[in-house]
Amino acid sequence: MDNKKFILSLKKGNEDAFKEVYFNYYDKLINIARRFSSSVFTPEDFVQETFIRLYNKRELLNEDVLLDKQLFTICKNIILNHINRENKIIQLDPQVDMIQEETDSSIFDERKEKLHTFINQLPEQQQKIFTLHKLENLSYKEIAEITDLSEKTIANHIYLASKFIRKKIENH
Repeated sequence: MDNKKFILSLKKGNEDAFKEVYFNYYDKLINIARRFSSSVFTPEDFVQETFIRLYNKRELLNEDVLLDKQLFTICKNIILNHINRENKIIQLDPQVDMIQEETDSSIFDERKEKLHTFINQLPEQQQKIFTLHKLENLSYKEIAEITDLSEKTIANHIYLASKFIRKKIENH
């Protein structure tokens, strides 16, 4: 199927076309996401958000532009937007002297406390899953085994929790 027909099929919500995109591009997007460093999100989180955005905004796809180029752009923008937001919140001022290490520690503690406050505002299930994944570094598969939920459900909970926390961070 040529690019134009394939994108038109995606825009119409064709589930098989979406699955094909997922299976053909997942590993490529993971490799792109691994090039970026985030203290909150994993490459898998970025790729998951890419596919969610692709599905939710599929009507905005341009059938005259190669699908892979559009997908890579979506993924890269998600990553860069997140990293920029994360840097605004988490990154300490690079001008700070080593003498101010104690102050830096209290700033870090304050930010950490805010993050935990935001996590505590999540629904119980999201809170548990987010904590297992982000703070205890368990994989979706490990969390699925612990909670008897599917990996897709785990990914959705993490996405929703991350989105909630991002909004909270942006508003502070």
